[in-house]
Amino acid sequence: MTTEPKRTTEAPPSSINPAPSSVGPSSLPPNSLAPPPLPPLLAKINDTAVGFVEHLGQFGRMTWGAIKAIFDRPLEIRSTIYQMESLGVRSAAIASVTALFVGMVMAVQFAIGLQKFGGMEYTGRIIGLSFSRELAPTLTAVIVGGRIGAGIAAEVGSMAVTEQIDAIRALGANPLKKLVLPRLLASIVVMPVLGAFALVMGFGGAMLISATEFGIPAGFFLRTALSSVTFMDYFSGMYKTPVFGAIIALVGCHFGLITRGGTEGVGHSTTRTVVVTSITILIADFFLTKMAIMFFPSR
Repeated sequence: MTTEPKRTTEAPPSSINPAPSSVGPSSLPPNSLAPPPLPPLLAKINDTAVGFVEHLGQFGRMTWGAIKAIFDRPLEIRSTIYQMESLGVRSAAIASVTALFVGMVMAVQFAIGLQKFGGMEYTGRIIGLSFSRELAPTLTAVIVGGRIGAGIAAEVGSMAVTEQIDAIRALGANPLKKLVLPRLLASIVVMPVLGAFALVMGFGGAMLISATEFGIPAGFFLRTALSSVTFMDYFSGMYKTPVFGAIIALVGCHFGLITRGGTEGVGHSTTRTVVVTSITILIADFFLTKMAIMFFPSR
């Protein structure tokens, strides 16, 4: 009795161990290829542009949140008054000293220049117009804004790195209402006062030097200055100060809220606040001056 051997059907090798399908880069669609790396210079410009847009977005959200917080109750009156004292009263010394000596320098420069042409009697007119329309509001905002903005960034940044802002959120409060809104309102209120105070101090310094160094009587200097300065000249300079105050407070709060990295991060945020505040004020001053010339032309 013979037994037939069992027939085994073997699958072809390709069906038992199929080779992994690999597609070469040349067969991929063009859109799936990784883009080539940017040159170092272009990569740095790209990172800077992206960071700038991110900052603008965070700044816009913070500003809108602070504006909406105005209508929430209760009002932060006590905190706002404290910030007015901290930001305004304590900045009066630096504003007055700066305006006083800038007025003295302007009196020396203009008097010497006009003396060559026999026009020293116009010293008061020129100083009055330049201080009223430009120097008093802008110079005060740049000098005082550095102090105010740095203080806000350091204070809010210290709260951010010590997680106090997270604690405010955990308690159900709005950090924008508790921290940003009082500083914003205080800066908007105190900057016009500091600008007017700087205007008076600048007039006083210029009048003092004109009388003692160049023999221009103080009464004549004051009369000529006031006769050339109209209310529109004064208003075209002072209407900038609330805008400058808002810029100072919002920039300081923005860099304070995004502070990370402990004390080193606080110092970095403070430095950036001073730089950005000064540049932003000067840029805003250009556009506000163009608007003032259009709507409040000088005589």
